[in-house]
Amino acid sequence: MHYDESHHKSLSDIHESVDVNQGKSKFKKILSFFGPAYLISVGYMDPGNWATDLAGGSQFGYTLIWVLLMSNIMALVLQNLCARLGIVRGKDLAQCNRETYPKRMNFVLYVLAEIAIAACDLAEVLGMAIGLNLLFGIDLLWGVMISFADTFLLLYLQKLGMRKMELFIIGLIALIGMCFMVEMFLAKPDFAEVATGFIPSIPNSAALYIAIGIIGATVMPHNLYLHSALVQTRKIDRNEVSIRKSLKYNFWDSAIALNLAFLVNAAILILAASVFHKNGMHDVAELEDAYHLLGNLLGTEWASKLFAVALILAGQSSTVTGTLAGQIVMEGYLRLRISPTLRRIITRLLAIIPAVLVILISGEGRVGQLLIFSQVILSMQLAFAVIPLIHFVSDKVKMGIFAIKPITKIAAWLIAAIIAVLNFKLVYDEVAGWIGEANNILVTVLLILGAVGLFALLMMTVLYPILLKSKPTELEVHPPFEALHFEHKGSFKKVVIALDFSNSDQKVIQYALQLSHDDTTFVVVHIVESASVKYTGDSTDDYESRQDLERLKLYADFLLSQGHQTEYELGYNNRIKSIAEVCEKYGADLLVVGSHGHSGVKDFVFGETVNKLRHAVKVPVFIAQ
Repeated sequence: MHYDESHHKSLSDIHESVDVNQGKSKFKKILSFFGPAYLISVGYMDPGNWATDLAGGSQFGYTLIWVLLMSNIMALVLQNLCARLGIVRGKDLAQCNRETYPKRMNFVLYVLAEIAIAACDLAEVLGMAIGLNLLFGIDLLWGVMISFADTFLLLYLQKLGMRKMELFIIGLIALIGMCFMVEMFLAKPDFAEVATGFIPSIPNSAALYIAIGIIGATVMPHNLYLHSALVQTRKIDRNEVSIRKSLKYNFWDSAIALNLAFLVNAAILILAASVFHKNGMHDVAELEDAYHLLGNLLGTEWASKLFAVALILAGQSSTVTGTLAGQIVMEGYLRLRISPTLRRIITRLLAIIPAVLVILISGEGRVGQLLIFSQVILSMQLAFAVIPLIHFVSDKVKMGIFAIKPITKIAAWLIAAIIAVLNFKLVYDEVAGWIGEANNILVTVLLILGAVGLFALLMMTVLYPILLKSKPTELEVHPPFEALHFEHKGSFKKVVIALDFSNSDQKVIQYALQLSHDDTTFVVVHIVESASVKYTGDSTDDYESRQDLERLKLYADFLLSQGHQTEYELGYNNRIKSIAEVCEKYGADLLVVGSHGHSGVKDFVFGETVNKLRHAVKVPVFIAQ
């Protein structure tokens, strides 16, 4: 059995960061597998699900609880397939897509995945903004802007480590669950009636529409990418026994986490059924309506406040996973790695901008429709993640003995078919409504062309791996290796030495001499940053400049005594720009600088040179530590 391993690491900063074997009791070893599915589960209880749960409960009472259970079973099957892919092949879903499908098709799949992540983030932004509005009276526009403040939360959590990030998410899920436990206590539902909701039935076409919405809002496409990467944070032995053990424990991790998500969604539906449906209020689907009615009908303002708190927590917990999913699809599809901070800002802006525009142009009354729109967008993307996933875990060449069995394959394709049909039905209804509202031939043509294009892409997604007989090219994370050719051997001809007149200067000079040859020419440079220079922005003959020049001559004399031709020059005011100009002026082959020995806040206070300098010069930079 050959286990396919790639040099590329999904979520490289936390890849195999949790060792499940080292120095632990048996119970702790088992427990160390648990965690990834909890980050996944928050996507199943995000604010985008709440509207469909509220609508189902208020209109049809407990009748549609079985739909929630069915969608949860579907989610459990699909998430376990993702875990299997990540554990066995050591690659995430985006990476497997990239090595299987054509380049242009992969780019379209990447764009669709990014749209899905932005749509999910939009639901979280709106949910958090609505929660802040209901709880504190903050305008929705300001609530949306405040949601940008959590942009750096994930970065902080990642610094703490994978396990602490998982504990943070589990804590939020526990708080959401506690909020709804209190709501259940206040609502006092009839659990005998609740049990009847597990008997499958669809009363009418309106119930069918809501059932489609519940299924469409449950399984999230970005969660499929995310789970296949998160399971790789566990460091396991690459043998059959260890892989089987990992698959088993990850199954239980998913089962527990997704059942918790099911209980939260069921609690929302039961709450709507026992409070709104029983009081004859059959059209409650807006989060704001639910908030205001809960307090009145249950006779305590705590019912409303707990609902709003849970809404904020749901939005906040879901936002952590969006950036991780974005990192996965960008690195997997495009082989492009950007700063996590920039990644988070881009993702959040893609969600905030449409929310702000809708509020400014159409008013706060259209926010509910924007929330529904985000779920429709998610529904459109789902099949494009599910179908490749089933292809990959069915591949006996790549998965070996861990390829899924025929019965699992049949169940998976049945789920994919149900999801594709129901989601396309939901999308068709929404698009038909948009066409009717627009009453514009150009809009109609564009929407129809878009639908035809998506259907064609779906067919390619299904058929391409089946029809492709030739062996797919292996995923190349970096450009192909080429033989190394050097024109000549030799040392650096001209070396610029940047001195800051600190304790590090001795090491800078020492390393410069070690890197030199007999015919190496040195250029020593120091940047004057006196008050006069700061004011004039140019060279000046103040006391500090004269002292710096005298000291620079002493260094130059020492290098001359070592048999090296040496020149010296002062730069002024801007360290980065001045050193770069000296390197260019003298045609330097190498720049040697000292490490300033501080980071973080001190970089902000005292200024940071080395990292910026590396990007400003066109020659190698040697940093003397």
